[in-house]
Amino acid sequence: MVIISGYTDLIQIHESVNSLVYRARRVVDTVTDTLHEGQSVILKFLNREYPSTEEIRRYKQEYRLTSQLESPSIIKAYSLEEWHRSYVIILEDFGGISLKQWLQERQELSVEEFLFLAIAMTESLGEIHKLHIIHKDINPSNIIFNPETKELKIIDFGIATQLSRENPTLKNPNLLEGTLAYMSPEQTGRMNRGLDYRTDFYSLGVTFYQMLSGKLPFESSDTLELVHCHLAKNPPAIIRKEKLNKIEIPQIIADIVMKLMAKNAEYRYQSADGLKADLEECRRQLKETGSINYFTLGQQDISERFQIPQKLYGREEEISTLLTAFERVAETGEVELMMVTGYSGIGKSSLVQELYQPITVCSGYFITGKFDQFQHNIPYSAIVGAFRGLIGLLLGESTDRLQRWRKKLLNALGSNGQIIIDVIPEVELIIGKQPPVPVLGANESQNRFNLIFSNFIRVFGNKSHPLTIFLDDLQWADLASLTLIEQILFAGKTEFLLLVGAYRNNEVDVGHPLLSSLERIQKKHKEIQEITLKPLSQKQIASLIGDTFNQIQGTYHLAELVWQKTGGNPFFINEFLQELSDENLLKFDRQSKSWQWNIEEIEARRFSDNVVEMMVAKLQKLPRYSQEILSMAAFLGAEFDLKIIALITQKSSQEIFEYLKIAMEHNLIVPKSELDEDLLIQSYQFSHDRIQQAAYALIPEWRNAITHYYIGQVILEKTPPKAIKESIFQLVNQLNYGITLIRKQKERDELAKLNLTACYKAKAASAYQVSREYAKIGLSLLGENSWHRQYEMTLLFYNNSAELAWLCGALEEMEEFIHTVITEGRSLLDKVNVYLISIQSKVSQTKLKEAIEIALEYLQQLGFQFPQTPTPKDTQKITAEIYQLIENREISDLVNLPIAVNATTASAIQITNSIIPAAYFSNFPLYPLLISFSVKLSIENGNIPASAFAYVCYSIVACNILLDVETGVEFGELALKLVFKLDAKAFKPDVLNVVGLFTLHRKSHTKETLPLLQESHAGSIEVGNLEAAGYSAHNFCLNAFWCGQPLESLEQQVRSYYQKLVRLNQLMAANWCQIYLQSILNLQAAVDRPYILSGEVLLEPELLEQLQAANNFFGLSCLYLHKLMLCYLFGEIALAKNHAIEIKEYLKGVVGTGSIIR
Repeated sequence: MVIISGYTDLIQIHESVNSLVYRARRVVDTVTDTLHEGQSVILKFLNREYPSTEEIRRYKQEYRLTSQLESPSIIKAYSLEEWHRSYVIILEDFGGISLKQWLQERQELSVEEFLFLAIAMTESLGEIHKLHIIHKDINPSNIIFNPETKELKIIDFGIATQLSRENPTLKNPNLLEGTLAYMSPEQTGRMNRGLDYRTDFYSLGVTFYQMLSGKLPFESSDTLELVHCHLAKNPPAIIRKEKLNKIEIPQIIADIVMKLMAKNAEYRYQSADGLKADLEECRRQLKETGSINYFTLGQQDISERFQIPQKLYGREEEISTLLTAFERVAETGEVELMMVTGYSGIGKSSLVQELYQPITVCSGYFITGKFDQFQHNIPYSAIVGAFRGLIGLLLGESTDRLQRWRKKLLNALGSNGQIIIDVIPEVELIIGKQPPVPVLGANESQNRFNLIFSNFIRVFGNKSHPLTIFLDDLQWADLASLTLIEQILFAGKTEFLLLVGAYRNNEVDVGHPLLSSLERIQKKHKEIQEITLKPLSQKQIASLIGDTFNQIQGTYHLAELVWQKTGGNPFFINEFLQELSDENLLKFDRQSKSWQWNIEEIEARRFSDNVVEMMVAKLQKLPRYSQEILSMAAFLGAEFDLKIIALITQKSSQEIFEYLKIAMEHNLIVPKSELDEDLLIQSYQFSHDRIQQAAYALIPEWRNAITHYYIGQVILEKTPPKAIKESIFQLVNQLNYGITLIRKQKERDELAKLNLTACYKAKAASAYQVSREYAKIGLSLLGENSWHRQYEMTLLFYNNSAELAWLCGALEEMEEFIHTVITEGRSLLDKVNVYLISIQSKVSQTKLKEAIEIALEYLQQLGFQFPQTPTPKDTQKITAEIYQLIENREISDLVNLPIAVNATTASAIQITNSIIPAAYFSNFPLYPLLISFSVKLSIENGNIPASAFAYVCYSIVACNILLDVETGVEFGELALKLVFKLDAKAFKPDVLNVVGLFTLHRKSHTKETLPLLQESHAGSIEVGNLEAAGYSAHNFCLNAFWCGQPLESLEQQVRSYYQKLVRLNQLMAANWCQIYLQSILNLQAAVDRPYILSGEVLLEPELLEQLQAANNFFGLSCLYLHKLMLCYLFGEIALAKNHAIEIKEYLKGVVGTGSIIR
């Protein structure tokens, strides 16, 4: 039972999911003078014990708007009172009931009654629109009718807006505000159309439909299906329900309803007066003649509002091309790239957004991100923005569906979920907290990031939900984003993805990173479809003007003037026409019911031919504070938040909001979020880049640096230390604009430290070019004597700068940084990182001898000498020392050695391990010596993760060189135990791979190696080590071939790995797998001459030439071995003998593997 102080005789009259409604009497008049003792009122309670913030916001919004409106058509709101943990609105009671309830109680509804109610509803809605309110939730539950007094009022303004136009965002249908069964297509956010007062006419049309037929035009329990119906399906013909009168509904009334329910707002009634006039004509005819004859609808329906139609003019062919591409992707599951080009304001974004409707039909996802001209060095900004929007859609799903998404994402991301969370924090809301990921080398980190992000994207594109990603303003994209786009397109296994990019083709030229990226994509045989948008013709402009004024007569000269002034640019056209309207140069003449203008008067005003200048002039007409707020917002970027603006301007959020509402009314900015509990909108976006550019230009250029620096200082001061990393890019970018203003070295050092944080964050996201820019700025801030003043920070900057220069291909610059660290570094340990970078650089350039020399130089400085020309005696000496160290202990017990704390030991092992592969290929005598040295250091000083790699390499030395299989196998087992004990993910793939290829088969059946090699491959992918992934996949195929498996299943396994290696661009390993795959096909007699190793996947002469040119001993030994086997099995013994002779010089390539055991 509900009890509320000050009210008695409560009687429940309505209950819905959201509200409980009671009729009651006032007993004590203390709250407001409006109520008197015993007055009957309506109490509207939130139907929740613990209402959400959103529900409370709606109640506050409903009360605020309703209490401000003075109209007999709107129910009065007396007060908003707190009640327990919720609220109750005290409303006027005029004895009415909801239209929904009244219709349910009626046995019949005559045409006369319908017309009476329809006219009353139209009058009430017209009154609301005259008060500049869009209701957004017209339906029978929100229309209250008193059958006795015939009074009719509209209630529930919880989602109403005072803006003349809104731009609904794409949301999960479960999160749409309003009543979906009555919602206009544009209000769903999936129509590429703004929302204005005409959305209420659609909802009124659905209400009329229900009144006449007794049912809704569209009914479905599936919210997305219902949205689709509103967007694309025509409502069924209106048929009277049985309990109503048997007379036919006059066709003209049905036509009125259908006109109200037109999909496009331009084809609906444009005014309540026009609708009322038609309804009254129906009533007049019915009263006078007993019937209603057909007449032309909308004769009085001429809107006095200046309103440019939102449909796209002159883009029919381009829209068709775009829709065809999407339909192809949705049908075939392909991945396609579409580029839309053209000048600023030409309509690229509007064109792409025409995909909203067909995507909804396919239950697809459309996500969009935009690169920012003033924030172009924030890595992945548009891609991250797009997927933040997608996560927002998913969070609106049911609990069951959210759990399914969680499972899919965790399966795709594995233990690397934190990588995605670091760039898209909202993902954590779905998958929960994730473990930290291991720190890897730069190449492995970039590979890991690209692969994990590709896996992430792959989750969302499928037959049930094709995915469209729209990335706008690609001319401002950072290099990391362009690289990631390429990775997405060629990742393999990605399906049902349409990637649409838009850029200004007049702002990119030869050598621009975007064009270079597109060229690389085309070279990889990926077709790029392109749509180039051209300016509108004078004829198309005339069509737009004719539709705007609903008249053709007299528009030719105006269209000519508009074309000359704007050059046919759609954005400029709209702004120019709006300017003419604002200046009262376009006038509605009520007497003639037509729009009028004077060409000579317009020409005399000399409007600017430059759209930015025009936008600046438009902004300057706003109140001074609105101008200041917008200019500050422009300095923040295309998107901005109310709270930050309030901090910068030192004004209250409420005050700022009032000024921003003026800008919203002029369509200069659009809201990016809904009203909050305080009835404020927190997030905004400039409605076009040109507007942001104009707002930026309001501040003189000489004040730009000062303004940016001031903004950065305010943000820094107000941001908690723990939250700085999250917004580091935006913060540092603002402060960096003001570097020239900073005189004190202490302040320069502090900013350098912030740049170092930004450098690390960009580097962790594999955005190396951006990271490098932050490092350069940081070093410039530190100054020339920084090695003495700020040694630690300077060392960090130089280490990062050297690595980033290498990763970005600036090798000369890298050498300079390395030389400086070697010169200025205070200890060898301070120099180890640049030595490692130098070694990696030389190896990547195949300068293996130089890499070895650098490593040996460092080891020599540490006090470790290696012979220039090692001999077998050198190897015997150090291996004897190892045998002595393990003489009285079990090899397996080495796993329990303490962790090495000696930094010198760790650096020595790191440096040594870094050149073991180089030594194998270029200085083999040194190879066993280096491995043995790392093993000896580990046994003597304790283990580190890198010790596992040394141990597993030593297993090869023991088996193949020392011919001590027992010891070799035990060291392999030791390495396995150590990587698992230390969770050394970076080394685990290599350890598993070596054990699987070289040691396990010596004591166990070769089939036992297969799970290890599969795990090695998966682990390699997880840590981004694509080279190791290639080797492990190949080694699996090699061992599987010799395990005696059925050829059919073996073919499937090998073919699958081969295709994956091609996708990963591991072509050497893929070439080796071709040998096994073609051999399997030959063994299945799939070729005419099965003893010749050529066919579907392999042309022997080409591969042989390739392997010989690279002196690839491993590949050559595999090739000749399989040629020998095929010739022998198919009876070509003479050829087999020749191949046996040919293979001899290459046998060392496979010694120790399952192919040739020594």
